[in-house]
Amino acid sequence: MKFAAHLFLISVFSCAASGVAAADAAADYPNRPIRFIIPFVAGGPSDVIARLLGIKLTESWGQTVVVDNRGSAGGIVGFEIAAKAPPDGYTLLLANGAGVTINPSVYLKLPYDPEHDFQPITQVTSGAYFMAITPSIPAQTVKEFIAFAKAKPGGLNYAATGTNNLLAAEQFNYMAGVKMVAVNYKGTGQAVNAVISGEVQMFILSPLIAIPLINAGRLRAIGVTGLQRSPALPDVPAIAEILPGYENITWHSVLVPAKTPKAIVAKLARELIRIIKQPDVHERFTTVGLDAVGSTPEELAALIKKEVVMYAKLVKQIGLQPQ
Repeated sequence: MKFAAHLFLISVFSCAASGVAAADAAADYPNRPIRFIIPFVAGGPSDVIARLLGIKLTESWGQTVVVDNRGSAGGIVGFEIAAKAPPDGYTLLLANGAGVTINPSVYLKLPYDPEHDFQPITQVTSGAYFMAITPSIPAQTVKEFIAFAKAKPGGLNYAATGTNNLLAAEQFNYMAGVKMVAVNYKGTGQAVNAVISGEVQMFILSPLIAIPLINAGRLRAIGVTGLQRSPALPDVPAIAEILPGYENITWHSVLVPAKTPKAIVAKLARELIRIIKQPDVHERFTTVGLDAVGSTPEELAALIKKEVVMYAKLVKQIGLQPQ
């Protein structure tokens, strides 16, 4: 009995010591530079969002935030690198929603487990995409573009930079009864240039990148993928006005490796939520058609769980074959 009691006391003191060590680590965090992985090439929406957050974190904590673009395989490479990084709070991932909610349904085998390899920190933004077409195409509306595409079955292409806009386009194909073909690009910049030049005819892209190009007349916006029109471009109708039920929302979040200490997760979440709620950050996102969110880790986890189920159902409904 004495031996058992001795073991129990050792266990209690070990747990207490572990808790104190974790608290100390959080109190001292961060004490060196932080790496912020972006799973896409420079210049895209993920890059812009991460760099803004990185500047703000550097100002708050006095530690450099190094942006690390790892764009390849539709974001998969960046996710894999982040998943395998040391879980110490010094590697962050700026994740698009597709990486954790759509990829499990469209890839037969992923080098990371979206459910078990990451710890949610906060949802940063949310917003609808814009459907943009080559300005030389005569269509001015979604209805006219559908008619144009039906007159050229298999003759039109759309740009894809990842599973998010690929699924949005395939959902449009399915609901509109058209047969546009996907052309994959490594990044948003390449895809935008392809649409402007007429190499491909359509691209569903983030408002952050779309709005300046639309306002400059380099792309023509014909629809918004949300159920409501965007305040940033209120004259552009929702695709759902022509195809009832069509909806596809883009969002970004911050994730860390799964075993990151809870105290550090909580500290990161508090600081990032505070930054996202700042008026200048909120205004910056609003002017480019994005809503600033700043959710708790628990709220983000619930969103991910919900959308994994939703997109699995959608992928099956439209007949998109897993790769």
